[in-house]
Amino acid sequence: MALPQPKPGVMDITLYVGGKSRLSGVSRVIKLSSNEAALGPSPKAVAAYRGADAALHRYPPGDAADLRAAIAEVHKLDPERIICGSGSDEILGLLCRAYAGPGDEVIHTAHGFLMYGIYARSVGATPVVVPERNITADVSAILAAVTPRTRLVFLANPNNPTGTYLPKAAVESLRAALREDIVLVLDAAYAEFMDAPDYDTGLSLAESTPNTVVTHTFSKIYGLGALRLGWGYGAKAIIDALERLRSPFNVSAPAQAAGVAAVRDQEHVTKAKAHNSKWMKITLQRLRGLGLTVTGDSGNFVLPMFDGKKGKTAAAADAFLQSKGIIARRVDNYGLPNHLRITIGADDEMELLLAALDEFMTS
Repeated sequence: MALPQPKPGVMDITLYVGGKSRLSGVSRVIKLSSNEAALGPSPKAVAAYRGADAALHRYPPGDAADLRAAIAEVHKLDPERIICGSGSDEILGLLCRAYAGPGDEVIHTAHGFLMYGIYARSVGATPVVVPERNITADVSAILAAVTPRTRLVFLANPNNPTGTYLPKAAVESLRAALREDIVLVLDAAYAEFMDAPDYDTGLSLAESTPNTVVTHTFSKIYGLGALRLGWGYGAKAIIDALERLRSPFNVSAPAQAAGVAAVRDQEHVTKAKAHNSKWMKITLQRLRGLGLTVTGDSGNFVLPMFDGKKGKTAAAADAFLQSKGIIARRVDNYGLPNHLRITIGADDEMELLLAALDEFMTS
């Protein structure tokens, strides 16, 4: 008797594995593997989440109207062009479902978010991986990879795990050079950490063009990773298409309530950004002082490269850190076997991390 079989290509998808969070036999684990918020969520968001417990028997508003209104208010956007999702990941998947399929191609850069390729394969499309230059997205390489079958281009800006970004002018030149029927998706999960004067989230492009979408998440600077909450902004025609594909109640009521409070508490965001900037500066100085190369500094993480001399490899560094109860993120699956991605954590966590790396590199 023949057993049920998944559609062709499903079992060829590499399973996504998140950052490690547990170490056996360790009383205190310092988790710096998932780029989670060092300061945690806004107290106002926590209070709003708890305040939603009296109506857990009710379905959430399907249109997330209050959340869309709050996002629009803070970012000065049209709420009718916002879609909310179970993390920005869901919106990336909806874009593939809406605009790609068998025979189509979806472009992303070599060190881009692994889910781009996974979502492309999930709809039968072909992911096209474009090389980067100095672990930074290369507009010329992206354009050279475009074919008549290209339907979507995913660009994380700034990019995880490299911590690099393209300036506003480069992104605008990319959009201008792409065909009009190609959707440019700008994944701005780490945009809130950016200070560079030449950086732009892409919302201005999404506002002014009919074929650009920007996605944001509440999992990073807002500290709501457990609630799975994100949003996207684009032309009304694109948002309308995505709305027809999303699940009817895809964002829970507690998540919506917490999101409203979080996005309006920009004072907490400012504190989180200041903390990140402080420790980014210290961490880069200390790591480079140990002889480690760190290229990007955009986001809430660093990506030191270990040259392997005298046994100082990324694998050895990871094992040493784990012996101290510290979990970083191996990025071999991103094609970066000589690097570790390390999240900027709380004050005491960063002190312990830097002391451990100093011990590892000088022993």
